[in-house]
Amino acid sequence: MKRDFISLDDWTRAEMVVLFELAAKLKRDRGYGGEHLRGKSVGLVFQKPSNRTRVSFEVGVFQLGGNCVYLGPGEINLGVRESTSDVAQTLSRYLEVIVARTFTHQDIVDLARHASVPVINGLSDMHHPCQALTDIFSIEEKFGRTKGIVLAYVGDGNNNVCHSLLIGCAKMGIHMHIATPKKYEPDKNVLKAAKSFAQETAGRIFLTHSPKEAVTGADVIYSDVWVSMGQEKEAKKRLKDFKGFQINSNLVKGAKKEFAFMHCLPAHRGQEVTADVIDGKHSIVFDQAENRLHVQKAIMAFLIQKA
Repeated sequence: MKRDFISLDDWTRAEMVVLFELAAKLKRDRGYGGEHLRGKSVGLVFQKPSNRTRVSFEVGVFQLGGNCVYLGPGEINLGVRESTSDVAQTLSRYLEVIVARTFTHQDIVDLARHASVPVINGLSDMHHPCQALTDIFSIEEKFGRTKGIVLAYVGDGNNNVCHSLLIGCAKMGIHMHIATPKKYEPDKNVLKAAKSFAQETAGRIFLTHSPKEAVTGADVIYSDVWVSMGQEKEAKKRLKDFKGFQINSNLVKGAKKEFAFMHCLPAHRGQEVTADVIDGKHSIVFDQAENRLHVQKAIMAFLIQKA
């Protein structure tokens, strides 16, 4: 029976641990897993441009022995040039896995519902599960554990990365502090689900409008852009609303001495984070970026085995 990777809501803590173990093995031994996608093809259906997502998936498919087909907006415009249902059913006849990077989360859901092969969410407006799973893997790699770690997320709480981190951290027992301006809080349904998962792992979720309060005692400080793709018309207002939420040398003084700074990239140096922090000794942003490759390879290998 086929399995999809749409959001972390549908994945148990035990399954996430299995993916972490497989990702670690794939990272240690770059030659391992070369048969998982042998003779198989993976399609990348992208409505948005990408650096890390596209390259990490293409290289990952190659390293797993498969073939990758990139389908940008010019080839497939979901729901416009052709219905999402028709696209899903057609691609299922050619491919073994579909990776989609879309503007709306519903497009991912519809693709998965109509496809007969596994669908992986490479990013949507609501969730970014590949990034969040990679982030948690990177935290475990850095600290040797996840349970009890305090992650302070400072910035836009109502975005895909924060939503997926909320779910993933709750399931892995990571305490999450979120500092965001008013009216930028996480989606209520996502927050409700995360709090429910957190009860099972003794995790804590704390919301505040004070960055200083959020980072106090944090093991990890996490930031993302204030203006995401598709929000360019809101840039002037957002930059004004997020004034005071920059991660800089003064703010990080409240974190633990050996804190780690994380950012999903791309970063806007001088906006959400200063160059001295993102390029400093506490930054693990490029470890995160590399780990997208290993974690996504683990996801694809896992899904192919279950299909």
